[in-house]
Amino acid sequence: MEAMIRYQQTNVDCGHQTVLVLSDRPDVKGLDRAGRLGVDSVCVPLPSITDHAERRLQHEQAIQKHLEMAEVELVLLSGYMRLVSPFLIHNWPNCLLNIHPSLLPAFPGAHAHRDVLAAGVNVSGCTVHYVDEGMDTGAILAQRRVPVFPGDDVALLAERVKVEEHTLYPMVIDRLVGSSLEKAD
Repeated sequence: MEAMIRYQQTNVDCGHQTVLVLSDRPDVKGLDRAGRLGVDSVCVPLPSITDHAERRLQHEQAIQKHLEMAEVELVLLSGYMRLVSPFLIHNWPNCLLNIHPSLLPAFPGAHAHRDVLAAGVNVSGCTVHYVDEGMDTGAILAQRRVPVFPGDDVALLAERVKVEEHTLYPMVIDRLVGSSLEKAD
C-alpha cells in the first residue's frame, strides 16, 4: 500500500490515485503511514456479534459505505488477510484486485513463502489477480518471477518478492487505468 501511494505521488504520468486506506484493526502501521502520506485512512472494525456470517456481512456493508463515500473506482487489496464475500465481489465486478506473494495457482493462502520453501522449488514470485470467492483463485492479470536460492528463509525470500510486488502492482494498475481511459475516448 505504501509503495503504491509513493509510486502515485512520484510519477507525474500516473493516472490513478489512492483516496482511501481501510483496515479492520486500528493498530496497523498502514493506517498511520497512509495518513502521513496524505491519504484518508479509516479503521472499520469487525462488529461484535457471534454469528460469523452476519458479522462478515455487516463488516463488508460498512466497508462498502466508506468506499462509496470516497467515490472509489477500483479496490486494491494489499495485506488484506480476509476472504472477501460475494457481497463485495458483486459490488465490485472486475474492480477488486489482490497481489499475492507466489506464482499462482501454486501456493495460495497466507503462508506462501513458507510453502514455497517447504516444497523445495527454485522459482517463486508474485501475482496480481482479480478477487473472486475463492482463496487466491481469481483470474491472473500478471506475474513476476523471483529465484529461490539455497539457504533462503522466509524473510529473505519475502524481501526479494516484495521488490517485484512494488513494481508489478503499479504497472498492472497503470495498464488497467490506461485501458479504461482508451475505452472512454
